[in-house]
Amino acid sequence: MKKYTEELRQKSTDELKKMVVELKEKLLKLRFKNAFGQLENPMEIRKTRKQIARIFTILRERGVKA
Repeated sequence: MKKYTEELRQKSTDELKKMVVELKEKLLKLRFKNAFGQLENPMEIRKTRKQIARIFTILRERGVKA
């Protein structure tokens, strides 16, 4: 997981914001699938939420440093 975080830190702020939007859309779709009982792997919701949280943490760190 450290490798994934390091890759995120190398991306620009704009790229991270775009990723957040895409991941939120993915999360919404996963929640709908889960509600209708079509989701094969419920852990996918948890992984997506954690990815969003990691990106927000990196964005917050950059905001504090600036």
